[in-house]
Parts: sequence; structure tokens; C-alpha cells
Amino acid sequence: MVIHCFANLYGCRIGDDTRVGAFVEIQAGADIGARCKISSHSFVCSGVTIEDEVFVGHGVMFTNDRDPRATTENGELQTNADWELIPTRVCRGASIGSGAVILPGVVIGEGALIAAGAVVTRSVEPGAVVAGCPARFLRLRSSHE
Repeated sequence: MVIHCFANLYGCRIGDDTRVGAFVEIQAGADIGARCKISSHSFVCSGVTIEDEVFVGHGVMFTNDRDPRATTENGELQTNADWELIPTRVCRGASIGSGAVILPGVVIGEGALIAAGAVVTRSVEPGAVVAGCPARFLRLRSSHE
């Protein structure tokens, strides 16, 4: 495992031979598989599972809350009891381009490719290539990509 300086890792699991770039944050409860590359400036929040051999480009942002708020109806700061964590899964061998945003509750299928800058709002089929905002299907990924 290689972890570059200024990474913020706490309460997460990181598999063998995975590389974590500089200025990455991986929160408690996130699960990163083996032989992954998590590029610099990415954010992997609680509830995210990244399976083996996944590429995460620079500045990728995962989210885990469909209705984020700072306070409760009473105006008090929210606690963990005041919101629902929505899990996300990135399946084996998927690739996520730089600057992509992954909304909560999606599954990115095995071998799928998320284009740089895409906003993934729904699940992506295995082997699919998606791009845009919101991300839309372009084609199936060839086995050489």
C-alpha cells in the first residue's frame, strides 16, 4: 500500500497494493479494495465501497446524503442521528474520470467508465461508458480500455 503525504484517512479499510494520492480524504466506514488507485484531491465519504482494481481520478467527489442540511427543524446542528447515510458501490475494475461527482445510492457496474466531469445520478451498468451532467450512456467499453 502506498499513501502519499497529506492524506486524511480515518476508520476506513484500504486493501493491499492500493495507492492513495496526496490530499485525499477517506472517511470512517469507507471500504477500498485491493490494487486501486485513488488520485489526489478526491473525497471518499462514509458509506462508499470501492471494490478491487478501481481507478478514481483526481478530484472525484462521492456524496452520501440525498437531503443535506446543517441544522434540524429546531435550528440545532445536526448529528449522525438526524440524517440517513445512503451507501454507494463501485464495482471491480471500474474507472472514474477526474472531477466526477457520484451521488449517493448508485452502483457503478464492473468495468464501467465514468467520463471526467460527469455527474452520476443513477446506477451505471457493467461495462458502460457514461458522460455528462447528468451522466448518460454513450456506449459499451471495449475490453482494451
